[in-house]
Amino acid sequence: MTRAALAGLALLALAGCRGSRFIPPYGVTMAGNPEAGRQVVEARHCGVCHDISGVTGAAGVIGPPLDHFAARSFIAGRVPNTPGNLITWIRSPQSVDPRTAMPAVGLGDRDARNVAAYLYTLR
Repeated sequence: MTRAALAGLALLALAGCRGSRFIPPYGVTMAGNPEAGRQVVEARHCGVCHDISGVTGAAGVIGPPLDHFAARSFIAGRVPNTPGNLITWIRSPQSVDPRTAMPAVGLGDRDARNVAAYLYTLR
């Protein structure tokens, strides 16, 4: 391959790392309620660790900011950002990354689905 072709492939690979601009409508396909999820986020004080725009008092700096979560390619830098992976992460983060600082917060399936649906509204 020529240097120009290799450079072009490298640029395409780097552009792909920025994530896709297409954001699937996961809130619909995962049967979660985004508003109920927002209420769980507020009630469980997720903003102690995370900065979440629009959530009163959510200015934490321990975990990553959750703005634009729906546009992210990966969850915790480990697994693809899909509804199933996100629900697993919310319910049992150590099963995805045993070294994570995120605690298991004791959510059941319904609350985890609702929180996931809410996170997918953060564009």
